[in-house]
Amino acid sequence: MTGEPIPPEHLDELTAAMADLTSALESEPSETEILGAVCAEAVRAVPGADMASITAIRDGEPETAASTDERAVEIDRVQYAAGEGPCLRAAATGEIVRLPLVTAGAVWPEFTSYARGRGVGSYLAAPLRVDDSLGGALNLFGYGDHGFAETDSRLLALYTTIVSFGLRSTRRYLNARRRVAELETAMSSRAVIEQAKGILMAVHRVSADDAMKRLIAESQHTNVKLREVATRFVEGLSSAD
Repeated sequence: MTGEPIPPEHLDELTAAMADLTSALESEPSETEILGAVCAEAVRAVPGADMASITAIRDGEPETAASTDERAVEIDRVQYAAGEGPCLRAAATGEIVRLPLVTAGAVWPEFTSYARGRGVGSYLAAPLRVDDSLGGALNLFGYGDHGFAETDSRLLALYTTIVSFGLRSTRRYLNARRRVAELETAMSSRAVIEQAKGILMAVHRVSADDAMKRLIAESQHTNVKLREVATRFVEGLSSAD
C-alpha cells in the first residue's frame, strides 16, 4: 500500500499500543482477554476509531469474539444475519475495506442503515489471520463521516500484521505448555499404575497382566478412573505402614 508517509506521532501511538499489548500477552490471559486487548489497543492506535470488534470465522460461521462496545457487536450481527457486509468482505478477500457510510448504502443497505442508526459514520476492517482455527477480521467504527484516511488503513494493516504474529506465537506457546502438562500427567499416571501393579504382583503372586486386570476390574466396578484407583491403592498401603 503506497501513499503519504504515516505521521510520526501515529507511529509512536502504534508503538505504545503494541508495547502494552505485548505486556498483556506476557501475563498469559485467556483468549477472550487477549482479543479484548487487541480491540482496545486498535482503537488507541488508529485515529478516528471509536469502537472495535473482532469477527472470528469458525467452521464457516462468523461470530464476534471480542469488542470494545456492545454497539459494535450489534452491528456485526446485522452483517452476519444478512450474510454480507464489510467485515465479512475483509475476512473473505483478505483485503482492507475502508468507507464512509454515506456511500455504502447501495452495497450493504441493511448494515449501513443499522450502523448509522447507532451513530457510526465510518468503517475500517482488516483481515486477521492467526492460524487454521482463528481467522476473520478486525473492525473499526468511527462516529464521524471521515471514512478513515489511507494512513489509517496502513496503520491498521501494520497493526494486524504484528498482532497476527504475536497471537500465533502466543497460541503456539500455550499449546506447547498444555502438551507438556498433559505429558507430565500421563507419565505420572503411568508411574502410579505401574507401582500398583508391582505391589499386586508381589502380594498376590500374579502376573503383570493379571495385576492390571484387577486394577481395571476395580475401576469399572467403582466407576473411578484407573489412575485414581491405583493412587488410592498405593496411598492406602503407605498409610497402613
